[in-house]
Amino acid sequence: MTNETVVAEKLLQVNAVKLSPDTPYTWASGWKSPIYCDNRKVLSHPYERDFIKSELCSVIFEQFPEVDALAGVATAGIAWGAMAADQLKYPYMYVRPKPKEHGMGNQIEGDFTAGQRILVIEDLISTGKSSLQVCEVLRNAGMEVAGMVSIFNYGFPQAVSAFEAAGVRFHSLTNYEILIELAVKKGIVSAEQLNTLLNWRNNPSEWGR
Repeated sequence: MTNETVVAEKLLQVNAVKLSPDTPYTWASGWKSPIYCDNRKVLSHPYERDFIKSELCSVIFEQFPEVDALAGVATAGIAWGAMAADQLKYPYMYVRPKPKEHGMGNQIEGDFTAGQRILVIEDLISTGKSSLQVCEVLRNAGMEVAGMVSIFNYGFPQAVSAFEAAGVRFHSLTNYEILIELAVKKGIVSAEQLNTLLNWRNNPSEWGR
C-alpha cells in the first residue's frame, strides 16, 4: 500500500472519518455530506498518532526543507503542528481565526520575525477558505508562506483554484479519492454507495437538497 493509503486506513481504524451515504451529516456551512472527518480523534490513539506524526514530519522534511518555522491552524492543527515542530526542532506558532478579544489581542501566538519562511500545518482542507485566511494573516505580519501540509483533503475543485490563486503550494497526507476507494475494498461502503460518494464531491453545495 502507498503511504497515502496507509494514512487513510489509520483514519478509518480510529473512526476519525465516518462515511454515511444514506444518512448524510450536516456541516457548519449547511452543506449535506456523506462524510465527516474529525482527525482530532487520532490524538487519543498513541500508535496511530505516532504514525501520522511521522508521515507529517517526512513530508515536511522532504518537500519543504527550507522553512524557518511551522504554524498550526487553530484549533485542530495546533497539536499536529506542535508535535511536528518538536520532532523536527523548528520554532512554532499558531494562528487564531480572529484576534483575541482581551489581553494583547494576538491573532498569531508565538515569537516570529518579518521575513521568516513559514510552513502552515492544517488538519484538513475543504474549500480552502479558512486555511488560506491563515496564510493571509501570516503574510500581513510580514512573513513568507512556504506552503501548507494537511492530514486530509477533500479535493474540491474550488479549493485547488483558491490555492493556485493565492500562490500557496499544498500537500496532504491522504485524500478523499484514496479513502473511499479503500472503504469499498474493505466493505465499509458498497459499490452502489460509491456512486453517491463520487456525486457528492462533484457538487457538494447542492448535493442532498
